[in-house]
Amino acid sequence: MAKYESSSLRNVVFIGHGGTGKTSLCETLLFVSGKTEKLGRVDDGSSSLDFEPEEQKRKISISSTITFCPWEKHKINLLDTPGDANFAFDTRNSIRVADAAVVLVDAVGGVEFQTQKVWSFCDDISLPRMIYVSRMDRERADFKKAIQSISDKLGQKTTVIAMPMGNEASFMGVADLISMKMLTFDESKKKTMKEEIPSEFINDAKKLRETLIEDIAECDETLMEKYLDAGELSNDDITAGLRRGILSGDIIPVTCGAAAKNIGTALLLNLIVDYLPSPHDRGASRGKNPKTGEPEERLPLEDAPFSAMVFKTIADPYAGKLTLFRVYSGTLKSDFTFYNSVKDSSERCGNIFFLEGKTQRPSEQLVPGDIAAMAKLKEVSTGDTICDGKNPIIYERVTPLHALISYAVQPKAKGDEEKIASSLQRLIEEDPTITLKRDEQTREFILSGVGQVHVDVTVEKLRRKFSVEVELKLPKVPYKETIKGRTTIQGRYKKQSGGRGQFGDTWLEIEPLPRGGGFVYEDRIVGGVVPRQYIPAVEKGIVEAMVEGVIAGYPMVDIKVGLYDGSYHTVDSSEMAFKIAGSLGFKKGVLLCQPTLLEPIANIAIEIPDEYMGDVIGDLNSRRGRVLGMDKVGPNQLIKGQVPLSEILSYAQDLTSITSGRGTFSYEISHYDEVPAHLQEKIALAAQKAKEE
Repeated sequence: MAKYESSSLRNVVFIGHGGTGKTSLCETLLFVSGKTEKLGRVDDGSSSLDFEPEEQKRKISISSTITFCPWEKHKINLLDTPGDANFAFDTRNSIRVADAAVVLVDAVGGVEFQTQKVWSFCDDISLPRMIYVSRMDRERADFKKAIQSISDKLGQKTTVIAMPMGNEASFMGVADLISMKMLTFDESKKKTMKEEIPSEFINDAKKLRETLIEDIAECDETLMEKYLDAGELSNDDITAGLRRGILSGDIIPVTCGAAAKNIGTALLLNLIVDYLPSPHDRGASRGKNPKTGEPEERLPLEDAPFSAMVFKTIADPYAGKLTLFRVYSGTLKSDFTFYNSVKDSSERCGNIFFLEGKTQRPSEQLVPGDIAAMAKLKEVSTGDTICDGKNPIIYERVTPLHALISYAVQPKAKGDEEKIASSLQRLIEEDPTITLKRDEQTREFILSGVGQVHVDVTVEKLRRKFSVEVELKLPKVPYKETIKGRTTIQGRYKKQSGGRGQFGDTWLEIEPLPRGGGFVYEDRIVGGVVPRQYIPAVEKGIVEAMVEGVIAGYPMVDIKVGLYDGSYHTVDSSEMAFKIAGSLGFKKGVLLCQPTLLEPIANIAIEIPDEYMGDVIGDLNSRRGRVLGMDKVGPNQLIKGQVPLSEILSYAQDLTSITSGRGTFSYEISHYDEVPAHLQEKIALAAQKAKEE
């Protein structure tokens, strides 16, 4: 493989809503560039990028895939990303290490929700980008409507640099407005052909070229003066000005094509090489010193201290862990000992290789801008910075998305509990948005993910990669019990069965505490009516009795108990007797204190387009939720509210259904509140039935 300098590298991430054709476009770029001899297709499972069984089954990208192709003495690293919101964390990590983005907008559907989300993330890191209107050969394809959609939904002014020649079944090629030539693909010769623009399209092409030149001139005072004086710009001025405008973000260029017909792909490769930035163009990478916290910078130079960021981990039960990273500065060779500035540890790297889908190509040395992989690193995980230990730096990582859907997970085969935990831990290394925890109250293992598809794919990987079969069910809600009244009660235990007996006598005052008060035990004994050594035993008996409440067997909270009187026997009393006496007294007493059920209440934030506001609020009200406020977030509305946890166990699927996949939400447990009276009996009966089973 030819060696490339940083200036000849292009790291391009392909992003957009699911179904816009990102993988198909990348496959076509590989084919047109000569990297592959056969065009891979998603539909028939021959794609070299969507190679995981879970992807081929669903015909969607589930994981970001890295490959590269040569073009005009440049190396283009292609990062093909998922468009499904379930896997947005992987997409964001790929955006984080790219130098530019090609944003796909479907010629029929226009800008969709997930495109808005990834566009916003590109804005956050000021990533140069280009828009590719895809699938121009589809029925109802409309280039002008797609451009209007970009304006309406992204709030973005664009500059068309290549216009379609026809549309739908009559789509025949694209007009390059810079060279003013028509580009078509000759299927028999398997190559792109350059011709004159047909007369029926020439007027539209001239108008769009005029707008292109005006947009370029507006970004540069010198070019503006030239344009005003001459009414035209030279081709050199146009190309130089366009590149500066794209790199600065002042110009968002739009091109188009149809991957299935290989139309527009050679032009896209030319545009990537000529106008999108190299690592050098992006300049210094900013981080901080791990010891002082002070800002640090690294220039993309080979003689600078080595630094790189890990953006993806792949768990393989046979090959071990695969670590993918992007080099920002310096060089890296095999056997180099690098420093992990996040975990404060050092490790020696083994073989280095480039990825071509699932194929690995060894490399002797990496330069700034290279995207590569290493196998079997022990301490390194997604988001870590690896660098020269003498010149440490930490780059900001992408924050994992909140888990929104949870299931209790249990093995189908007995004895597989430990295998589940260890296997899932391997998958969590690959995807930190998966979480696994044990609920101490319900004693269930809780598997959480971003959405239903995310959880389903995790379970499929668990079975395929680690031979672990599991069952999923909705998790139990961790209800609690408390009291609303107060009482005084005697707890007395006396047992005589020959020989030394057992005797303990307590008087307890039981009363409620405010929400979140927990448990308070007060020793109010005076005069030694209960010896000091027995007083802690009474508390122990009460605490053990609180583990199972009197309504449905849930733990009791927010209760204050005072031991204020009692009696003892000099021979028969013991710690055990007073422990039992305290427990008996407490159990009797809480029945007289208006026991009630408490449920966890979640703070919820729901982001949706305006048109779904009424439906979402109505649905929230039906779940016993209440709206606390609303804020405008870009083109969307953010609804803030509170809702019982029991009502949103399957909310991810429901919100997707209500908003056609355009709504997102997050939640966290806020507090506990009383369950309405009409639901308490139902919950108690369900708990009793579960106990019997």
